[in-house]
Amino acid sequence: VSSTDRIIAMSFPSSGKQSFYRNPIEEVARFLDTKHADHYKVYNLCSEKGYDPKYFHYRVERIFIDDHNVPALQDMLKFTASVRQWMSQDKKNIIAIHCKGGKG
Repeated sequence: VSSTDRIIAMSFPSSGKQSFYRNPIEEVARFLDTKHADHYKVYNLCSEKGYDPKYFHYRVERIFIDDHNVPALQDMLKFTASVRQWMSQDKKNIIAIHCKGGKG
């Protein structure tokens, strides 16, 4: 298993009207709970908005990066240290990472 097999990149998990054109948060949670129960952590890199971390059993970490901007080195170091720590805890652990649109 390569490290990229343990990384899911996605767009912002949304609710309400935005869920029509972005990932519905309930569906994202259901997918992660079904495929990776107790072995996932979500990284929200969107500074513009958040959501209730209860959907993901409070395994959400936020790093505030403005959309279409380069992150600060300090933020990237914080992110990579957190990912390294989470991934090293268990070979089954994966991360799901998103910004606003899923392209950044």
